[in-house]
Amino acid sequence: MITERSAGARRKSWAPGLTSLRHYRRGWLRGDLLAGLAVGAYLIPQVMAYAELAGLPAIEGLWAAVGALFAYALLGSSRQLSAGPESSTALMTAAALAALGGSDPGQWPVIAAALALGTGLLCLIGRLARLGFLADLLSKPVLIGYMCGIAVLMIVSQLSKVTGIAVHGESVLGELASVAQQLDQINVPTMVLSVMVIGLLAVGHRYFPKLPSTLIVMVLAAVVVGVVGADRLGVEVVGPIPRGLPTPSLPPLAGLNVPGIGSASVGIAIVGYSDTVLTARAFARDSGGEVDAGQELVALGAANIAAGLLHGFPVSSSASRTAIADATGARSQLTSVVAAGMVVLVLLAFGPALATFPIAALGAVVVYAATRLIDVAGLRRLAHFRRSELVLALATTAGVLVVGVLYGIVIAIVLSILDLLRRIARPHDGVLGFVGGVAGMHDIDDYPDVQQIPGLVIYRYDSPLFFANASNFLHRALRAVQQAEAPVRWLVLNAEANVELDSTAVDALEDLRTTLERRGIILGLTRVKFEVATTLDRVGFLQRVGPKHVFMTLPTAVAAYRAWLAQAASPPPEGQLE
Repeated sequence: MITERSAGARRKSWAPGLTSLRHYRRGWLRGDLLAGLAVGAYLIPQVMAYAELAGLPAIEGLWAAVGALFAYALLGSSRQLSAGPESSTALMTAAALAALGGSDPGQWPVIAAALALGTGLLCLIGRLARLGFLADLLSKPVLIGYMCGIAVLMIVSQLSKVTGIAVHGESVLGELASVAQQLDQINVPTMVLSVMVIGLLAVGHRYFPKLPSTLIVMVLAAVVVGVVGADRLGVEVVGPIPRGLPTPSLPPLAGLNVPGIGSASVGIAIVGYSDTVLTARAFARDSGGEVDAGQELVALGAANIAAGLLHGFPVSSSASRTAIADATGARSQLTSVVAAGMVVLVLLAFGPALATFPIAALGAVVVYAATRLIDVAGLRRLAHFRRSELVLALATTAGVLVVGVLYGIVIAIVLSILDLLRRIARPHDGVLGFVGGVAGMHDIDDYPDVQQIPGLVIYRYDSPLFFANASNFLHRALRAVQQAEAPVRWLVLNAEANVELDSTAVDALEDLRTTLERRGIILGLTRVKFEVATTLDRVGFLQRVGPKHVFMTLPTAVAAYRAWLAQAASPPPEGQLE
């Protein structure tokens, strides 16, 4: 029998957005309505621009947005996240269409819809396989570098739209070279319009952040072009847009490269999911909410399937639209429902107005959005924090630019893991001593007036012990003994940081014990984690060290050494004299 409470928990597990709406608070309504209107006003021209970025008709951005917004509002675990078309998945879609559609752009909308369905199905399969942990493989440096690379690709991809010249090239450098060779062919009105749009967007977002600057600027650009005349200016406009909503249907798969679509969908799913979870978590930290990484796979999968059925293209989440929702008071996913309602209204009644939007202005919107993705402050922070993380970010950027978005991410993940292994394989270590006026024991390298107990070396190795650092641990522990000022009688290993060890590490500990024993030095252990102690006891290592040389705390280890030293220094009882 299913109780009311268990049924509610079940609904929450598969449809957190629906659960939130069922328990909606009246005090949230004003903020959600205002946020929905703001997001919708920003979203409409933006998703049209992203459709152009993907090489598709602008209207398909609106179709994709409607399905994604409604699906995420029902199934998403974030209260603020705005789903829909965004830059990285649009770029990856463009790359996939160029590879799979060849020279037949008429097939591109069908392939794009199939990509969205494939991406959605893979996300749902990922949820069943519990692959939500994949989002944790993208560190902050990787994300910053990835977004920088995406920004450059976005800008380069829009050069033809904002300059009015035909840009050719198989790479970023090739496209830049193509522009440089045709500077005398730039359409001046198109270029001027693009620069003005970028400038007005910057001013609007800087001084009037609560206004729908993107929509206002797009309308102004359409008015200017309409008054002067698109033909006279040589400026291309969006053109006729079908009125109404598309009929949901599956794209015809006959004649399509289904394996190629599947492999491209894998990359889009990985990038889109990582972007979604990272964005959702960032805003959840600020608002005190919670994000379920597994549920986000379900929500993203449903959003992509909805976008594909409505003849759209792969979708993810938008950090910029989410920021607008958060800044204007969004408290629930009713914000997305309101924004989706605006898109539906536009599709039903205002299609002719959208047809007058200049392509150059849409390109300028993408360029401006790209400039906001370059986190200069973040790069500067990485440079001050740790140089290796800055190198990792720049390597990610280079990977995205040289080998593409997906392989750039793969390179970044591999570099992240290698950097982690490097730091774990060669961690910090230290010999501990006493500092006057400071409680506890501290690294002797950190204080000039530190005092050590003659004959006692307390050594700490700041990493789990495993095959990659076992040899390094043994070498550095013995070096600590060799560098001691007084002859060493005891070496006590402070094992508080050694929270894990494998068989190679156990062998290294045994080598350390036997080497010290041959030199007449006693090995002691202190602050050993319970799980580690259990492992060492199981292999007999603790018995060989001796229970009296295993201590719970540093003070008890120091006291035991002093007691041993006092006993060793005192003469034996009279009966034991030879």
